[in-house]
Amino acid sequence: MPLEKIDHYSIRTLRMEETKDFYEALGLKIGPRPDFPFPGYWMYAGEMPVVHLVGLDPDNPDGLYNYLGVKDYEFPDGGGAVDHLAFRATDPAGLKKILEERGVRYREREVPNLGLLQIFAEDPNQVTVEINYYEE
Repeated sequence: MPLEKIDHYSIRTLRMEETKDFYEALGLKIGPRPDFPFPGYWMYAGEMPVVHLVGLDPDNPDGLYNYLGVKDYEFPDGGGAVDHLAFRATDPAGLKKILEERGVRYREREVPNLGLLQIFAEDPNQVTVEINYYEE
């Protein structure tokens, strides 16, 4: 059940194209991304999507809010904010048992087309931690 390694970090931004261009300048490439109900890019280092860019569709913010949760960010000068950190792990049932025993609220998601179960929980500082369980 222990966390194994950091999986990716996610940036919620109103400057999607500029942010994408920045990470491309650092050598990351746009790669496949599940069909989420909000705009974004997954930026890859080799075969791994290490930076997830998350956009807010002002005409339909519910897609993002329903999936990742509502956060009232202040975007200084329209810039971005780190949205969450993600880890890979094993034994989701073991983690859920511990979280329930400790009274930690969490939510689960299944990512379309990836065989991926996700558990999200907020730490005491309201930083979202995502724990990823890929099918073997």
